[in-house]
Amino acid sequence: MADHNFVDFSDALRRIEAHSPFLMGLAARHPAVIDDLRSVGLERCAMAIMATTEGDDISRTMRVARQKIALATAIADLAGAASLERVVRQLSAFADHALDKAIRTAIEERTPGAEPLGFAALALGKHGSCELNYSSDIDLILLFDPAMLPCRPREDAADAAVRIARRIVELLQHRDANGYVFRVDLRLRPSPEATPLALPLMAALSYYESAALPWERAAFIRARAAAGDIALGQEFLDAIRPFIWRRALDYGAIQEIRGISRQIRDHHAQGQMFGPGYDLKRGRGGIREVEFFAQIHQLIHAGREPRLRAPATLDALAALAEAGRVERDTADQLAGAYRLYRTIEHRLQMVDDMQTHSLPRSPDALDNVARLHGLDDGGALLALLWPDVERTGIVYDALDGGETEHLPRDPERLEAAMKAAGFADPAAAARRITNLREGKSRSLRTPVAQAALDAMLPSLVQALGKAPSPQDALNRFEDLVTGLPTALNLFRLLEARPALGRMLIDILSHAPTLSQALSRRPALLDGLIDATALAPPPSIDRLIEEFGVREEGQSYEELLDSVRQRVGERRFALGVQLIEGASDPIDVATGYARVAEAAFDVLATATVAEFEAAHGRVAGGELVVLALGRLGGGALTHASDLDLVFLFTGGILAESDGRRPIGATGYFNRLAQRVSAALSVPTASGPLYEVDTRLRPSGAQGLLAVSIDSFAQYQRESAWTWEHMALTRARPIFGSSGARAALEKVIAETLHREQDPEKLRGDAVKMREDIARHKPPAGPLDVKLVGGGLVDAEFVVHVLQLQHHIGFTPRLRAAATALAEAGLLDPAVTGAHELLTRMLVTLRLVSPGAGEPPESSRGLMARACGYESWEALVKAYDTARTLIASEWKRVSAGD
Repeated sequence: MADHNFVDFSDALRRIEAHSPFLMGLAARHPAVIDDLRSVGLERCAMAIMATTEGDDISRTMRVARQKIALATAIADLAGAASLERVVRQLSAFADHALDKAIRTAIEERTPGAEPLGFAALALGKHGSCELNYSSDIDLILLFDPAMLPCRPREDAADAAVRIARRIVELLQHRDANGYVFRVDLRLRPSPEATPLALPLMAALSYYESAALPWERAAFIRARAAAGDIALGQEFLDAIRPFIWRRALDYGAIQEIRGISRQIRDHHAQGQMFGPGYDLKRGRGGIREVEFFAQIHQLIHAGREPRLRAPATLDALAALAEAGRVERDTADQLAGAYRLYRTIEHRLQMVDDMQTHSLPRSPDALDNVARLHGLDDGGALLALLWPDVERTGIVYDALDGGETEHLPRDPERLEAAMKAAGFADPAAAARRITNLREGKSRSLRTPVAQAALDAMLPSLVQALGKAPSPQDALNRFEDLVTGLPTALNLFRLLEARPALGRMLIDILSHAPTLSQALSRRPALLDGLIDATALAPPPSIDRLIEEFGVREEGQSYEELLDSVRQRVGERRFALGVQLIEGASDPIDVATGYARVAEAAFDVLATATVAEFEAAHGRVAGGELVVLALGRLGGGALTHASDLDLVFLFTGGILAESDGRRPIGATGYFNRLAQRVSAALSVPTASGPLYEVDTRLRPSGAQGLLAVSIDSFAQYQRESAWTWEHMALTRARPIFGSSGARAALEKVIAETLHREQDPEKLRGDAVKMREDIARHKPPAGPLDVKLVGGGLVDAEFVVHVLQLQHHIGFTPRLRAAATALAEAGLLDPAVTGAHELLTRMLVTLRLVSPGAGEPPESSRGLMARACGYESWEALVKAYDTARTLIASEWKRVSAGD
């Protein structure tokens, strides 16, 4: 940013005198503005100008102020003393000021002395994003609250609002000897040909929540409360935020933006060809296409990522690049092009204060604009613009996949197409496609849905043909579609992202667990739109930040629902990583655990805050939560529940400091129930995790939450051997660092206590026999419960840990490695356990009932576990079981 004290304005003034009759006239009329600009800079000069819009003749003072603002910003711009961002921000700030002044004047004229409440102006377009140019219209939606709007006696509020609106337009738009302030465009309001100039708040809310068109959603990306009753305007925008920023992608809105772009190109065909007459705003590769590029990506991603909701185009491009949603080079190129286009657009408008966006066709006029910018001639201007116009056009064109051929409707030709795609029974496949096209299910009845189905069928059929069993995959796709209330957005998503169609077919072919989740919530596919969906989830801290995002005013119940949505998306993506072969099942299991731990932290933190607000706090006490089992070991499956023990610090005689004191034990037991419910109770987005608390002291007969001191005493005096075995995988996941350290000390003291080896082994053998008797394996591939399976491997490790006090870590692989290094365990057990873990994680997706996976999915399962064929996997599985069974026999016998 240039310092005004060191800026030479002489060249800018020379160019104004030679090439801008409009600005030359303003300079002659307001010479003091130039002196002020030199002495105090643009911002302070503009503030001083806006301070002059007082007095009785507001119409005149605002028009004069507009002249001075135009002159000051133009000189600063031409002299390089202000960047494009500063220029458009200053022009927008004056628009806010003038609009607010007009609203206050209109209300004061009608109801003297009344507070200007109950009437708000929403700015849209470039005004909303603070990017106004020199000769912009201001796009407004005017709202009023009938209960607050100042009215004359016996005057209807709706009539008063319309009269105020008309007066505002007149104050800003009417031309007189001093010109005008701003042209006002109110056509972005709902049904402008039929609705009043100012809309009642509740009617506007009802419209945008139920009947608004997709393009209206896109228009509100850049909306803000700009003037009048700002609180009222912001209340409205907060209320319609879910309409604007949807977590589920709306490819209808995205396609509509693309359609608008194509219509603009067609309607303004003369301005599309680059050269003299080129339309900088609407031409191919111009201003509008940079803006649409940013808005399309915001519509795709910003429903999930609030940091992308930047109204200004340059800010949006930067945010999209920072988040990795747009290539950094692409964002930088578009940003540079946008700055250049907007700057040249300003030069066009500076000449005669005309609302123009097209390069002059006349060579002399084109030369004039170029020289105002400081170039030699029109040819130099075209050479400056051309590279950016061409690159921007290519980038924007790449968003549109072009026209797609539809599948034939003629039965014979359709059958031939299905045969060519790879269907073994093309006649049956053709009948399925015909059934879909006949629209018998509710999701396919509308012409729009049928059109969207036809548009995406060709790419889908190609993906289906590559499935292990194309007909089964098609049948499952039909089942999915017919079970939906509407399939329109699904079809549009698959048309726009053909790669998702291939993933969808893999899911339907191999993963009934994921298919069921998708049938309940098709928007889960939205989370797979970019490559990051197939990357491991971030750290727990990053996930906590992601899951814990709360919209302004979001209630606790709404948070429970939003966490379920975000966690569901992460778990679904992890399952897809496994099905697509993008991640090792062990890494997927680790990812599941990280997601669960982060979700627990967010919900427990929110629940504690809610509970403390209602019941106060217990001095010196806090909730501490211990994870056991697979969560403690940091490796879950898609179907895992959470083994938890709820504890608390402090004395049991303490009481809460709320209005109705509660004893510490009662307090933390009620809080533990709330936390457990936050995880397991279904909301509109379904349940999250099942919670198993049976590993707490005294099991189901004991209190849900006990103090850490009571827990330590129980472990010393009353715990069974199997409870100490479970404690080997215990890990605190909630509580302050001090509380976690205290709990870890209790666990360490318990585990390092001397054990009677014979009793330890005897208790372990009896427990394993009890498990086999009460919960026998569901089949030979029940890798958890089968002889030589995961339970036996865990028993081997836990008995050795407790007997020898070696390898105490919740992570089973690290524990087994430490035992093997000490010569206590066959080193091959680690690999055998990992194979069984891979099989378990994969089976929970492809064969949830623990039976053999379908023949079509066996190759996938073998590859996921690191083998080339199903036969090789089965052989390795048998070898692993034999090894683990042998080790369990040896360890349980004390050998």
